[in-house]
Amino acid sequence: QVQLVESGGGLVQAGGSLRLSCTVSGSMPRFNITGWYRQAPGKQRELVATVTSGGITNYADSGEGRFTISRDNAKNTVYLQMNSLKPEDTAVYYCKFWGSGRDYWGQGTQVTVSS
Repeated sequence: QVQLVESGGGLVQAGGSLRLSCTVSGSMPRFNITGWYRQAPGKQRELVATVTSGGITNYADSGEGRFTISRDNAKNTVYLQMNSLKPEDTAVYYCKFWGSGRDYWGQGTQVTVSS
């Protein structure tokens, strides 16, 4: 079993920055992928970015350019650095973990960007 705990959300003005953290615990397979998704009110959940256990990153259009995903394997934590935030980035951000054919979700953290 794998557990994910997200933190770092909050209220920020447009143009500001936030860093989200996702700490993973439990029985983790050696090869895994951790990613960030977001879901805005009335919209479908969408992928933002992923990073593999080897450090390979991938960004969806929503995360390209302003967001950076990274991981600290010693802390079992994946980060999402979000810069130049816009009101349209307002959403609940979820961490997702894939490994050994299973996936797990965190509880989500709210990010609100005011104009």
